[in-house]
Amino acid sequence: MEKNTSVPEDLTARLLLENKAWSEGILSQSPEFFHNLAKEQHPKFLWIGCSDSRVPAETVVNAKPGEIFVHRNIANQVITTDFNCLSVLQYAVAVLKVEHIIVCGHYGCGGIQAALSCENSGLMIANKWLLHIKDIYRLHQEELESLPSDQRNDRMIEFNVIEQVNNLAHTSMIQTEWRERNGPTLHGWVYGLENGLLKEIITIDQHSPMDRIYRFIN
Repeated sequence: MEKNTSVPEDLTARLLLENKAWSEGILSQSPEFFHNLAKEQHPKFLWIGCSDSRVPAETVVNAKPGEIFVHRNIANQVITTDFNCLSVLQYAVAVLKVEHIIVCGHYGCGGIQAALSCENSGLMIANKWLLHIKDIYRLHQEELESLPSDQRNDRMIEFNVIEQVNNLAHTSMIQTEWRERNGPTLHGWVYGLENGLLKEIITIDQHSPMDRIYRFIN
């Protein structure tokens, strides 16, 4: 069979070698680590983050495997017609019983920058996804346009995180968990690419005020 030369084997081979070294390093410190990890998972956190390769959830908070349940998409959105995100959310709260949900955006987000620009005709699917962010811009347009251009994107990134946390709070799944077990707590964070630090923007729990139109009738 003719060898496929289109795959850069040196790059993928490096990943496999790094994986082997990582596994061996873990086992040298804790021989039972993977055996115990394979039994079950009990993460206390659900992380909803951006797909950006520079913001790996476990790495930026120095977490170990098994500590964080992770879902990532472009611009860390919680869209109530996205069954992928909703399935992750349901499993995290109803089965894993996570105690905290973190929506983490990051400064310098390309998704936010693209949403604030004219649509790229070659990215039809991405345009539809980013349309939700354009709606957030419209909600906060007056404040955003009053800011200097170099501050506008950062504030929009913060607004996006706030809106996604509120979208979580407006789901029946979260409100059901709040009623039944007084959790989870919802957090909105923004990660700084230039300093590696996380900034908390918003926190919501079952005691936070909510407009009645978003509440489900029990």
